[in-house]
Amino acid sequence: MTLQQIRSSARAQLVLGLATGIVFGFLLQKGQVTEYPVILGQLLLTDFTVVKVMLTAVLVGMIGVYAMKAAGAARLHCRMGSVGATVLGGLVFGAGFAVLGYCPGTAAAAVGAGAMDALVGMIGMVLGAGLFARLYPRLDRTVLKWGKFPAVTIPELLHLPPWVVVIAMVILIPVVFYVLTVLGF
Repeated sequence: MTLQQIRSSARAQLVLGLATGIVFGFLLQKGQVTEYPVILGQLLLTDFTVVKVMLTAVLVGMIGVYAMKAAGAARLHCRMGSVGATVLGGLVFGAGFAVLGYCPGTAAAAVGAGAMDALVGMIGMVLGAGLFARLYPRLDRTVLKWGKFPAVTIPELLHLPPWVVVIAMVILIPVVFYVLTVLGF
């Protein structure tokens, strides 16, 4: 199936999204970031497994996105952000994380692994998304507009070609892993 066929088929997009989600959840489970002691260790700065898994995902994603963009198989669609939206989202995310001990991705993976406490979190996420959708018109006129910042990528922000930033991250992230390992994390 070609990219054009995938783009024009809602069913293909759903199947691809489901398959990608299952693989991502499997990898989260395999990386042990769905385990409460690992998440707690990250919050207490005694176990950096979550940071290592997320930085690996960032690196793989960055390489993949820019490789697909260079091949003409993907386009970047950046949206403007705002301080208000970031603070509001951070507060809601942080509160959910503090109460439940899972972020949205790890909660979904934990549910897939049979963690019933994570299922409560998933129900909360669905209810929270519904509440946000209901309040969106009011929030969009107020909080979400506070402190707007431009829709730019990191390479655009730094006025550098994307490959320079990708190469820098390919070097920097393993250095961070090495330092964490040397420090015993």
